[in-house]
Amino acid sequence: MIDRISILGTGLLGTSVGLALRAAGYKGSIEGWNRGPEQGKVALKMGAIDSIAADPIEVARASQVTLLAVPIYATLDFMEKLAPVLGPDHLVTDVGSTKRLITETGTRLYNTPQRAAFLPGHPMAGKERGGAALGDANLFRGAVWLFTDDSAAMRSPQAAELVKDWREWVTKMGAKTLDLDAARHDELVAWVSHLPQFTATALSALLEEQVGDAPELKDVGGRALREMTRLGASPFSMWRDIAHTNTEAVERALLALEQRLAYLRENLRTPVLRDEFEQANKFRRE
Repeated sequence: MIDRISILGTGLLGTSVGLALRAAGYKGSIEGWNRGPEQGKVALKMGAIDSIAADPIEVARASQVTLLAVPIYATLDFMEKLAPVLGPDHLVTDVGSTKRLITETGTRLYNTPQRAAFLPGHPMAGKERGGAALGDANLFRGAVWLFTDDSAAMRSPQAAELVKDWREWVTKMGAKTLDLDAARHDELVAWVSHLPQFTATALSALLEEQVGDAPELKDVGGRALREMTRLGASPFSMWRDIAHTNTEAVERALLALEQRLAYLRENLRTPVLRDEFEQANKFRRE
């Protein structure tokens, strides 16, 4: 039974996890840590955590489960620091948006009889802006929470029990769980998550350059503009790490989109345009 959880990183996802755990009936202790103290204070005031830890390593050592809710490179750094000091009665998990490098690091550093278990995770939930103030107890309700290396974290009875309990809490938070190979995960999210983000970023940057100062923009730009550019408000600090750790898959997706846009441009006055709309409609129907 898990009765002490630490959340390292009390931004949007970390704060939302704390709120969702409380809403799901979790009665144990939740301690939080954040590199910038203000986010921790907001999370504490919102009731997502019970206290703010001064030392992330010590609070992880005192917890049964440690959730790494920080950008990917910070996650990898914490994994290196925590591995030598945590034992088989600990579970470390994360919410990183790319999984191959994190899963490989977990296999290298964790999941032995003497060390903590590591369970790579990725909730497919979020908002275009970050920060503790946007934390939401319902953020994971109906979302899919992906795991990419469940079996490796179950090499001891203690690890198996912690993994089982954590997955149950994920379900209680309202998420549906799905296990995927890490490489397959990164390939899929490049298409369904990363490509939409970089497309919105490019479109928003282009619009800012072309019509950003047009006084009529607010009147002319309607729902389509708002929906297509919503992700353009996402922070570089998070997406830099995603771009660096899933570069090849994102490049392939972006190249395919570039080619598709060129194809569309070349067929604006041919029946091919109709075929493209039919194909797009088919995807939306499914």
